[in-house]
Amino acid sequence: MQLNELKPKTARKTKKRVGRGGKRGTFSGRGTKGQKARAGHRIRPEMRDIIKKIPKLRGYRSKIRSHRIAVVNIGALNKHFQDGETVTPEALAKKGLLHRRGGKIPEVKLLGSGEVGRKLLVKNCQLSATAKTQIEKAGGSVAVKMP
Repeated sequence: MQLNELKPKTARKTKKRVGRGGKRGTFSGRGTKGQKARAGHRIRPEMRDIIKKIPKLRGYRSKIRSHRIAVVNIGALNKHFQDGETVTPEALAKKGLLHRRGGKIPEVKLLGSGEVGRKLLVKNCQLSATAKTQIEKAGGSVAVKMP
């Protein structure tokens, strides 16, 4: 057996080439107009259409924060809390000093603008250095926030 005598087991079936003269009529069996009637037509992949429909947002993604810290000035504590009361995020939400976000009470940071004239116990809140010194100067105390 020679190399030129090799033949495949199945016969080769060539694709019918449409639209090159002959007896096929005006549209050569392709119907009329549209994407499928054109030369070199290809159907767009479905995934590409899905990707194109997704909204493209501008900006760098890591800037988006899932939770933000609520800020309360200690001057507001003087108006809403009595002597010896405990300041917690739950108490601040009850008094209307901060709002729930997505049904949850956010983390709180107390800042030092304003004056405190009452002895307050601060729990589960972050504090700035000036806020901590002013609360301790007024006779209050700060419990260390547990992570």
